[in-house]
Amino acid sequence: MNNSLQDTLALVGRMLLAWLFVPAGFGKIAGFSGAVGYATSVGLPLPEVGVAVGLLIELVGGLMLLVGFMVRPAAVLLAFFTLVASFFFHAYWSLPADQAMMQQLMFNKNLAISGGLLAFAAFGAGRWSLDAKRQRV
Repeated sequence: MNNSLQDTLALVGRMLLAWLFVPAGFGKIAGFSGAVGYATSVGLPLPEVGVAVGLLIELVGGLMLLVGFMVRPAAVLLAFFTLVASFFFHAYWSLPADQAMMQQLMFNKNLAISGGLLAFAAFGAGRWSLDAKRQRV
């Protein structure tokens, strides 16, 4: 695969992953009390703190991924956050059968998202990123 195609795919991949995290972070700002209520309902300890931390990770980490700044640590943090959140918010194994299928799908989706993030942690952001510009300077 040529470098131009790799760089294009890396950029599009970063944009698509950021599309998930950045709006979620803004959504938690706009609906903080609702997010805290939901976090409380699933048993998240210290739900206000958890939602605030999640908001920062999603918003800052998602923007870092989008522009390609410090992508490797941002991707690791977002992958870890996504995995931890999956166990709280998509615990399909503890639900009745009529609710479990959708939550299992969401849990598995989050595993796949974490895998994509870990690939960015392993291989970097690509040449069309702030990380690449910083390396050239």
